[in-house]
Amino acid sequence: MFLNVLQIRASRPVSTMWGFAVFISLLLSFSFVYGEELRLQDLIDEALKKNPEVLMSAFLASASEHRVLQAGSLPDPMFMFGYQNEGWKKYTYGKSQDAQWMFSASQMFPFPGKLSLKESMASKEAESLRAKRDAVMLRTISRIKELYYDLFLAYKSLDLLEERTALFRKVEDAALARYSSGTGSQQEVLMAQTEKYMLLEREEMQRQKKQSVEAMLNSAAGRPADSPLGRPSEPPGTAYNFTLETLMKAAVENYPEIKTAEKMALSAETKIQMARREYYPDFTINAGYFNRGGGEFEDMWSLTTTINIPIYYKTKQRQAVYEAEASCSAAQNELASAKLMLTSSVRDSFSMYDTAGKLMELYKNGLIPKTLQDFDLALAGYSSGKIDAITVTLQLKSLIDYEILYWEQFVGREKAVARLEAMTGLQAEKRSNEQ
Repeated sequence: MFLNVLQIRASRPVSTMWGFAVFISLLLSFSFVYGEELRLQDLIDEALKKNPEVLMSAFLASASEHRVLQAGSLPDPMFMFGYQNEGWKKYTYGKSQDAQWMFSASQMFPFPGKLSLKESMASKEAESLRAKRDAVMLRTISRIKELYYDLFLAYKSLDLLEERTALFRKVEDAALARYSSGTGSQQEVLMAQTEKYMLLEREEMQRQKKQSVEAMLNSAAGRPADSPLGRPSEPPGTAYNFTLETLMKAAVENYPEIKTAEKMALSAETKIQMARREYYPDFTINAGYFNRGGGEFEDMWSLTTTINIPIYYKTKQRQAVYEAEASCSAAQNELASAKLMLTSSVRDSFSMYDTAGKLMELYKNGLIPKTLQDFDLALAGYSSGKIDAITVTLQLKSLIDYEILYWEQFVGREKAVARLEAMTGLQAEKRSNEQ
């Protein structure tokens, strides 16, 4: 369209400056309407840098790594200093054997094995959060791809509706010609015009859908909702040549959310060991020094050990073990549930991919060319008065529906592949665009 306009402009005898101004104006208009090409990989890269959920999960994973060394460290030592005086009337330091400056330091040592278990729990929780971060990234990539394909479908549907509007104009012209010659009725003209306006209504609905998808795509990419987006390039077809069994096995082995559940289950098992270790006491060693002023009063020192006695184990330590065992059972069942849900999702997406491919083949090689042929014959028959207007209209509406359904299945298949890639880690092979 743009090149045709330029050719028309160039054929007119205008001044060079005016022609250049027209060229720039049309170029800007064309850029405004169609925008720059929107590349999928650029959106994915931007989302991984700006999406708030991705950033949050990355910071949480980073924070958890700093907790590992903390968990394995000893409690802070305690230092005490003070003064003891004899009587209230005067300062008796150096004059009384009971007057002294006191200094002591103490350190609590958990029962052997407790610190290593705490560090192990923190390490598994950190691994779990790292796996969760990876899962969020994969979900975000899959979300970007799905919205990108939805936006492509909106543009493609608009193109098809605009192209087929010209065919409705042919039907309208044929109806007007028959009405003018007295072989057709005014009702046929009105019906053809009504169908054309209904097609324009569908175009407006697609434009509204396009704007909605653009807002969601901007949000997923970490952009303001009203940021301008170009037109998506037509995505290449994908060949996902894996069996269902291979996909389900790869999903269980590779999907980060499964790894997250596995690490949480292992952490829960470690918590049971930690709860049982709490039956054993901790030790606090205290070293003291007492300065009595020298002279006839010698300085003193002390070394003591304090041990906590878990005599309330029935209501404390034992209940903590029961709690840890219940939490471990919950984590193990959560892992089993996650595997069931994952394999179910893989099976569902694989079925959608397979079915979409078969339907695309049916539309491309069967229904669309057959319906287009029927429409051409019906239009020729209507122009000659052999077929009524409703037959031509129905054939054209069916053609439009089949063409849009073809691209809906194309997009549905690509979205299914995007979900399978996120769940299994197995990448699809790209191939040439399917027309």
